[in-house]
Amino acid sequence: MTAKSKYQAVLDLGEKLNIKNGDVTEENGILKVKGTANTPYEKNLLWDKIKEIGGDKPSDIMANITVADESVYHRHTVESGETLSKIAKQYYDNASKYQAIFSANTNILKNPDLIHPGQELVIPNI
Repeated sequence: MTAKSKYQAVLDLGEKLNIKNGDVTEENGILKVKGTANTPYEKNLLWDKIKEIGGDKPSDIMANITVADESVYHRHTVESGETLSKIAKQYYDNASKYQAIFSANTNILKNPDLIHPGQELVIPNI
């Protein structure tokens, strides 16, 4: 199995996340991947997938992933049925961090219990 085929799920995720300036090469059994993620959250998703496949310190992949916008952790478009608590759980693994999301979006949110599908929320770095 080539390193590229081993890490195909990482490459597929990179395409799904629309990683910019992507480049993938394989030399001597080592996959070299580089590109620019939109946010730190997307970069973390890629690293999590790499570790899921290759372990905590994989020796058969080198990844150089930069981030285009480090001013926010992510930008999230609200979907039907979501709450700020559910969104906080998704990004921070802690539903009570919804206050941080609310505070970062007071320009469009007046009440943390009232969010609407289609709203784009800033998910702050905390």
